[in-house]
Amino acid sequence: MKLRSALVFAILAATTSLGRADPHTTASGFWEVKDDDGFTSAWFLFTEKNNVFSARLVKGFKKPDDKTPIKFICDACPGDKKGAHIMGLTLFWGMKRDGLHYTGGSVLDPRDGSVYHAKMDLSEDGQDLSVRGYLGIEMLGKTQIWHRLPDDAIKKEDIPKEILANGVASDSVAEKPKPKKPKPVKTDAPAADAPAPDAAPETAPK
Repeated sequence: MKLRSALVFAILAATTSLGRADPHTTASGFWEVKDDDGFTSAWFLFTEKNNVFSARLVKGFKKPDDKTPIKFICDACPGDKKGAHIMGLTLFWGMKRDGLHYTGGSVLDPRDGSVYHAKMDLSEDGQDLSVRGYLGIEMLGKTQIWHRLPDDAIKKEDIPKEILANGVASDSVAEKPKPKKPKPVKTDAPAADAPAPDAAPETAPK
């Protein structure tokens, strides 16, 4: 009887562990951010390269009663992010993973261009992400709990590209800029040698 009870307990423990298992073992993927009032304010997409994680803003939400004008360009952002499109911009970077913990990162506030230290902790089931931003001392910071979204929350082709002021970020796919047509050069040649008014001068190579 004791042996049967022990066997049943072992089976239950194993099935419980399997039920908690989750394929999401890292922070990669889409995450939902809510403000202090519980309103969904943004979606982020975390990606990984060489075990270092970064996150781009891929969707924003505005409260119906919020009359603040929507800000599209990050005028106050530092470095190459100055003048960049806020939607699609990398706001978290340098997050080094150690198991469920992520440290050594930075977070940019696009509202005023401030950059803070950042750290994260992933829940064991991979569904919640504790994100903390702080300036100087870790104790003097703020923590948010983000919630994982389905992997297909946004179709790949609909994910905003990261557009910086001087072009498109390296992790985005962009069209190559078209060469500009050179302007016709004025000369002192007689009018008879000039093309007719209704003819286009050949200024670009064929």
